Amino acid sequence: MSEEKKNMIRIDFSIIFNKLWSKKMLFVKVWIITFILSCIWIFPQPRYYTSTVSIAPESNESKNLGGLAAMASNLGFNLGGNSSDAIYPQLYPDLFKSTNFLVSLFDIQIQTKNGKIKTDYYTYMKDMQKDNPILYPLHYVQNWIQSLTTPKETPIKGRFGKRFDPFNLTTETTDILKRVQNNINCTYSRVTEVVTITVKDQDPLVCALMADSIMEHLQIFITDYRTKKARIDYEHYKELTTEARKSYDRARQKYATYSDANEDAVLQSIRSKIEDLENEMQLKYNIYTALNTRLEASMAKVQETTPAFTTLQNATVPVKPAGPKRVIFVLAMLFVVTLSTTAYIIRKELKEWF
Repeated sequence: MSEEKKNMIRIDFSIIFNKLWSKKMLFVKVWIITFILSCIWIFPQPRYYTSTVSIAPESNESKNLGGLAAMASNLGFNLGGNSSDAIYPQLYPDLFKSTNFLVSLFDIQIQTKNGKIKTDYYTYMKDMQKDNPILYPLHYVQNWIQSLTTPKETPIKGRFGKRFDPFNLTTETTDILKRVQNNINCTYSRVTEVVTITVKDQDPLVCALMADSIMEHLQIFITDYRTKKARIDYEHYKELTTEARKSYDRARQKYATYSDANEDAVLQSIRSKIEDLENEMQLKYNIYTALNTRLEASMAKVQETTPAFTTLQNATVPVKPAGPKRVIFVLAMLFVVTLSTTAYIIRKELKEWF
């Protein structure tokens, strides 16, 4: 019975081959049409470049866990240990989806390789991006419909003197935000503990500048977060120390003035007053020295909590474009239409099989 099935399958494949061969001119027509349409679509697509930077952030993992933490990290678990850091390297890719972080990139100054464009990244993404000319009519109709259905928005000024307000973005700014997010990719390797940032752009120099700037913004963002508590404590003790110093200076001046004015006094009340002023001055001095010690400790704490980042790969201006892969795209389209045409020709046989 199995031999009969094998013979039937062999005969079926022979029939299918002959059927496909009889339709060879259909394949040729489909290939020609697909090749022309694929070329019309893919060749006007603007070239884009990619630039990559890699950094190894300082680990805030508990040292007592040792190799166990590394093994758990490789398996996708985070033991955490005694770490109090809420933004550890595994969350850096999620940070790149944050509106606050992405909006902070809008004001980065960029320059194209030919030197014709020098502006901020927001303006560059808004007005100076190339597109496939085939899509121009579609974009025109889309913008026209949007202008009729969407009320005109007034620019929203950011708070605290900033240009943009991440809490309240316009439709246009939200669209630019999505474009920026699509051009930036951040990955974290659990094995090597390396953070890799890849930036895609239509200009090679802009691509490299943004990769380098984003790396710096990430370091500043993490540093500000890690040192926020220590910096608040430092500013608090700095203010207290300044006030304690002024209070001590006033007490010392008052003691010196009263002592000089009553240097030859023999009355016990005056001598008691001098002793009281001296004790008060000493008390103010003790408070000042204690606060100054805390100030120095908080300053050291800021330095201690400042994370270190080791740059493994710097941003470089790419020489060759990363895409689009025009030849691969055309070949892929030819492969897809070949499979589709084959399935259409042998659709009766496919129904019998399935």
